[in-house]
Amino acid sequence: MSKKRPWWIAAVMAVVTAVPLLVAPAFAAATNTVTVFFKPSSAWSTVNIHYAPTGGSWTTVPGVAMSAASCSGWYTKAIDLGTATGMQATFNNGSGTWDNNSGRNYTVGTGIVTITGGVVTAADPCSGTVVDPPAGDNTATIFYQPASTWATTYLHYAPTGEAWTTVPGVAMNETACTGWVKKTVELGAATTLAATFNNGNGTWDNNSGRNYALTAGTSKVSGGVITADATDPCTAVPADTTAPTAPGALTASVDHVTVTLGWTASTDDRGVTGYQLTRTGGTAGTVVLTSGYATYIDGSLAATTAYTYVVRAVDAAGNISAPSATVSVTTGSAPPAAAGGEMLGGDPRKESIYFVMTARFYDGDTSNDRGGSQNISSGNAANQDPMFRGDFKGLIDKLDYIKGVGFSAVWITPVVLNRSDYDFHGYHGWDFYRVDTRLESPGATYQDLIDKAHAKGLKIYQDVVYNHSSRWGANGLYVPKVWGAKDGSWDWMYSTKVDGQTYDPMVEFSGTDPTLTAAQNQLAQGRPYNGDLWTTAEPAGNTCRNWGTTNGTYSPQGYANHNCQWPSPTSGMFPASLYHQCWIGNWEGEDARSCWLADDLADFNTENPVVQKYLIDAYNKYIDMGVDGFRIDTAVHIPRVTWNRRFLPAMQQHLVQKYGATKAQDFYVFGEVAAFVNDKWNRGSVNHSAQFFTWKERKTYTDDDVQAALDQFNYENNVGTGGQPTSTNAFLNGNVYHAPDHSQFSGMNIIDMRMHMNFSDASNAFYNGKDSDDSVNDATYNVVYVDSHDYGPNKSQFRYTGGTDAWAENMALMWTFRGIPTLYYGSEIEFQAGKQIDCGPTCPLATTGRAYYGDKVAGTVTASGYGVVSSSSGAVATTLAQPLVKHLQRLNQIRRAIPALQMGQYSTEGVSGNIAYKRRYTSGSVDSFALVAVSSSATFTGIPNGTYTDAVSGDVKTVTNGSLTASVSSKGDMAVYVLALAGNPAPGKVGTDGPYLR
Repeated sequence: MSKKRPWWIAAVMAVVTAVPLLVAPAFAAATNTVTVFFKPSSAWSTVNIHYAPTGGSWTTVPGVAMSAASCSGWYTKAIDLGTATGMQATFNNGSGTWDNNSGRNYTVGTGIVTITGGVVTAADPCSGTVVDPPAGDNTATIFYQPASTWATTYLHYAPTGEAWTTVPGVAMNETACTGWVKKTVELGAATTLAATFNNGNGTWDNNSGRNYALTAGTSKVSGGVITADATDPCTAVPADTTAPTAPGALTASVDHVTVTLGWTASTDDRGVTGYQLTRTGGTAGTVVLTSGYATYIDGSLAATTAYTYVVRAVDAAGNISAPSATVSVTTGSAPPAAAGGEMLGGDPRKESIYFVMTARFYDGDTSNDRGGSQNISSGNAANQDPMFRGDFKGLIDKLDYIKGVGFSAVWITPVVLNRSDYDFHGYHGWDFYRVDTRLESPGATYQDLIDKAHAKGLKIYQDVVYNHSSRWGANGLYVPKVWGAKDGSWDWMYSTKVDGQTYDPMVEFSGTDPTLTAAQNQLAQGRPYNGDLWTTAEPAGNTCRNWGTTNGTYSPQGYANHNCQWPSPTSGMFPASLYHQCWIGNWEGEDARSCWLADDLADFNTENPVVQKYLIDAYNKYIDMGVDGFRIDTAVHIPRVTWNRRFLPAMQQHLVQKYGATKAQDFYVFGEVAAFVNDKWNRGSVNHSAQFFTWKERKTYTDDDVQAALDQFNYENNVGTGGQPTSTNAFLNGNVYHAPDHSQFSGMNIIDMRMHMNFSDASNAFYNGKDSDDSVNDATYNVVYVDSHDYGPNKSQFRYTGGTDAWAENMALMWTFRGIPTLYYGSEIEFQAGKQIDCGPTCPLATTGRAYYGDKVAGTVTASGYGVVSSSSGAVATTLAQPLVKHLQRLNQIRRAIPALQMGQYSTEGVSGNIAYKRRYTSGSVDSFALVAVSSSATFTGIPNGTYTDAVSGDVKTVTNGSLTASVSSKGDMAVYVLALAGNPAPGKVGTDGPYLR
């Protein structure tokens, strides 16, 4: 996630994630009480309860201490609630570890309350007693299937109206079959019960905090799904011979040579697993297609050709329904010529990517430089370093520098028109249909950049944001009216209204306004026109609460803030239909996908079709301009099911219309799923782990996107990490390349957060990356980088400062291991090493990792090839002579010469050495096999015999016994032995010796 927050937000969010932010009036004298028993999931030396009676204030963090209860591991506290009949509570150990019910807090009433493992019950855990059920003979037989193997399974339950069993409950010890446990319990007169399950050692399944609502009779619980009046899962299941119902209401619409089909979903006694479509017509004759949903996009058809479609439903047993009614269509003419431009195409794994913050790279046109309203306060003005300094002209001027270092793709920060106080990075989109005017110049528009990059063989990957808009909404979708007044205090903030005038960031206030004081004139400097936003009188139809009243807070200048003056999800300023209405409380909870990140990032309601269309149509515009791919910002903050059902198919549909089905696959999509952890799964939450987003959905959800998102979150959480799909797409089968299976690929690749977080050294990144690769659909498409505009390794706030040799080793790994190597601008000379990456407007940009780079690349440069510079002069010549630049030039040359290093699968089988692996890529006439050792020697056994040539040194080894030893003795150096194969000779030594590769 790009660090777009105000300077103060990090401190605030640290509190938000740990404790609830609830403020309410003080409560009255005590009349009600609650006695809370709590057992932490691990041993805490101190246990505090932090609570707020309903309608009352929270205790001061960390709360009040709880006392040890009479039974082991439990703590208790009696609390006066006053007139309140309940409270919210969280628990902590006084040292920063919290249990806040996964961000939801615990809601309890009066009397005795027991909380452990996320389960709230109403029995004293130390009493050892259970209340007998009232007279009656109802029973419940419960079959339960744990998501992972438990040695013992306990049923913890309460018949409706009765007490809960003593934790952990009763053992489910009746005879069942493999994978299932069983227990029959007496309900007395009750006909329903609440239930949870646990393993007796602190691991619980409590239906994500809701408990399971079961009934008398036989029930099955598996994967979070309850089946009432169930059959015994351990008896032989009769063969499924019943076919699904026929799909209904088949419709088809035509757009040029693309047909979009939809139909009414079928039903089945055991579940529909997919649909079989039969298409008749055209030169291909009869073709059978498949879909997992009740819709299908059939692209790249012949022009002006008649086609007929019929659909049948299929269940897990292979039963096929009766056919739907047929529908016939005739395609139109071929699509018009591509608007704007056309992507280069080709496998994206062949590229290496240079990532630039456009506004901080190179200033090709000083006339579009803009400092914004924070120019003076940030210290940028004193440095003559406006936040918007670099531009597209600067990028165009330095494309030869990027190519000369060896890169073939450029990832640029978002280009849409931004609106915020400090928005040079591009992540505060206000008008998604317009390019930010502070980046363009005559002859150097965005289209010019795309076209000129393509002319040099460089791809453009555009950073795009689907999750949020600017704090002032999104032009064309919704722009809120906000309170404002020229009241003496705020005169400097609000532009005088001018009929017909609209926001234009190129027009900033400067000079002196005689109606303002000297101090206010300084505050007003750099502020663009905002008269279109503010109003003193409450506007018609306003939904923001307490319009214009002071709220008891003050600006940094000491001026009283007013309700509806600043954006907030909870004020009513934004409509719930278009924007979410909450702050994130738990960064690994469901609310992380449906709440605001910060007050300057208004969170789209991406489950609304109106919002979806706004974003889809906007980004289609940039596809039409010919960009080569999208880097998706904050992808984790939109549910995967929304990506898979809405945004990704729409993107693919437009690409197919423009390019045809084959070339459309070359459009590279990679998402930022910010999992800042050093393990495979993000704190056990599959929904917030990067690899999760590379997969299609495994089940069908309701058409309601809001409910589908909740259902998918709960389903996958209950399935857990052990139930996620796995892939061999990145791995060799011994020494043999195998065709990858992309049938379950979602359409979104990922930034390799696991390697990024573990790049404290190359070896650490290598072993952690390997460990995650079986959970990614195809890790050979991962984007791999050390640091970025957000963080360094281990979530460091500073640009990587491991030293030149460590950088060389990191690069040697990235350029030869699976994935697409990516470098943040300036890292080729360790630019701003050790500097804070971002501090917002509280310090000059020149002192941060986002400093202006133009001084380092001033002068002239001409690239005659990737990694080859034919001439240079000035400061850029000095930069090109730096050791890491020389290292990168050679690495890029070697990688481009060996297909196995670009697109190959890998294996460490039979490989000894710290960072060593074998790679192979086989497709058509191409067969490339390479052995790689980085920084230290390695031995490869069980490899094909033949002649191997090291692309680094030129050394030739003839293997006759299936074994080869590569000798490498210095950090950052490597060996890449390539096998000579029929029709695929080894390239020999590639490039000339440099400071590391020799």
